[in-house]
Amino acid sequence: MPVNLDKPHLWKTDVAASVDLYNTWFMRFAPEAFRQARHRTADGVLADLAHTNHLADLSPPVLRQRPGVLRALRMCTAPPLALDRLAGLAGVNRSLLLTLEGTESVPGRLPPRMLGAELDAQLTRMGDVIATLTDEFIFPWVAAGLTPTPAQEERAASIVADRLCNTLADPIIRNAQEKRQLALIEAWLLARGYTALPAGTPYTAMAPGTFAFRLNVPVKDTAGKSINLPVDAVVQPRGAAPGDFPLLIEAKSAGDFANTNKRRKEEAQKYAQLRATHGPGVRYVLFLCGYFDAGYLGYEAAEGIDWVWEHRPDDMTDLGL
Repeated sequence: MPVNLDKPHLWKTDVAASVDLYNTWFMRFAPEAFRQARHRTADGVLADLAHTNHLADLSPPVLRQRPGVLRALRMCTAPPLALDRLAGLAGVNRSLLLTLEGTESVPGRLPPRMLGAELDAQLTRMGDVIATLTDEFIFPWVAAGLTPTPAQEERAASIVADRLCNTLADPIIRNAQEKRQLALIEAWLLARGYTALPAGTPYTAMAPGTFAFRLNVPVKDTAGKSINLPVDAVVQPRGAAPGDFPLLIEAKSAGDFANTNKRRKEEAQKYAQLRATHGPGVRYVLFLCGYFDAGYLGYEAAEGIDWVWEHRPDDMTDLGL
């Protein structure tokens, strides 16, 4: 039975309530989430500075030992350098720089197929660019050839961390919001007698009345290759029969209307892959909070994707939970 996709007469009211809920959360909790991320990042920057002898040594051997340091080093210049800008100035391949830097969740690494001399040449050019553009206001000791005082080091790390977090502000807020959404889903399910399973539990091994977060569900891509599709929450309803496919829930939040319309095709593609692999009976729903307008909702409804609003979580009972 549809939950919200067949009720367009309620969408306007729900959108307004969802925007209000997101804005209230943002004003109360987003600043603290950002501060915590900045504190963690500052600790990492201090380690990066120590590794490079406080920017005095940007040689290939140093960068090889800790390639992820390049992400922080781009924020040590005046002006701070976007990844593509550093790649352009140093004349290096963008994909190489992406591999070296890594991401928030994937550590940077050395490219396995690049020869040592070639890699050293590119690392040298990157180090030269960063050394030339080092922000003297933040790092006054570099040009003077001195060792920074602890206060100078702390101040520099704080500024660089702030720059890094500003470039990652949206992911930081989105991750904090997703964590909160999953906690709400968990509390709702536990209150109704469901049992939480550890992450990594195979979805095929879930007994009725259980749930788990961040499970991989295998699907076929457009080329027929098997890939793992990450799903935020997987729930096997209490009334499920043996062999029933569990309910898949994707937590979605958005702080503006523009980004939701850019992302709406992602859910449709996931749902299409799930149906193509596991059959038309697969149930895939969204758990929404924030700026999801009628255009987004209409698109998802046309694709057969239903949703539950975070401000009305009890609608999950209509999913058989």
